[in-house]
Amino acid sequence: MRLVWTVMFALASSAAFAAAPEDDYIAARDKAIAAIAAMDSANTPVETLDAANEKARADLEKRLSALLGPFTVKDFPAAGTINLESLSSSDVGFGMLDGLRHGTEDGPSIVASTRGLVERWLKSRAAETDADLKLPTSFDAALKLDAFYTQAIGSDAAFTGTLDFALKKPDGADMVIARLGGWAQDVGPNYDQEVVVTVVKDNSVLIAEAPAAPPIPKIAACDAVWTAADAAAQKLAKQATDDSDENTSDAANAAWTKGDNDFRACLGKSLPADAAFPALLAQAQALADHMAGK
Repeated sequence: MRLVWTVMFALASSAAFAAAPEDDYIAARDKAIAAIAAMDSANTPVETLDAANEKARADLEKRLSALLGPFTVKDFPAAGTINLESLSSSDVGFGMLDGLRHGTEDGPSIVASTRGLVERWLKSRAAETDADLKLPTSFDAALKLDAFYTQAIGSDAAFTGTLDFALKKPDGADMVIARLGGWAQDVGPNYDQEVVVTVVKDNSVLIAEAPAAPPIPKIAACDAVWTAADAAAQKLAKQATDDSDENTSDAANAAWTKGDNDFRACLGKSLPADAAFPALLAQAQALADHMAGK
């Protein structure tokens, strides 16, 4: 019995030791957010606020670098920058996933985090009262939602998925989710698509995004779906202007939203038969394999 209790105590101590760096990071982050909020409430000049924001982000970046350890994914830079774009709740980029981004915003990049940090972040999102910001606490459920990527790794645009790739899970990985989708601030045809791959391995969570290679081909049938929906919505919008009918305006927005959804559904259904698809699938698999250490 003494041996059993000794082993249990050792395991508990190990878990507590592993959690301590994350606890320290979260405490430092929350302290910085509170300090910046207090400065904002006191009408501190914008230049002073920006300087405090950058100084705090630099400190948190160092803490994350020590917490996450060496980054060695093939074809991506070893040094990362903090994924949190701002610590001020009034700024775009506040509340993003805690982690380091390796790469560039316009090119391929990987956001590195840990299970613990992602779980804490999801827990905070599950407590949101705004339905658009609310996320499930489950990894499995969250990683399949567009809203996860919009809030975790995006800032000024929303992510909308086009299709999911069926990948072979790399050896040693606990989970892999691969999606094709685009970032946009409005509805309508979006051929500027990216391959987004998430790999969970042990305590590591890596989220990669890279421009689709080759680029997504335009598909006439899908464009026709959007054109018809846009025409119907435009007609409803004009009627709303003429009649000052708010309900008609809502109907126009609903028609645009449905047209956008139908366009992406058409794209997702058509692409697997396109000549470009095998290369896109190979791109997603290569990202997953590299993140898993192959």
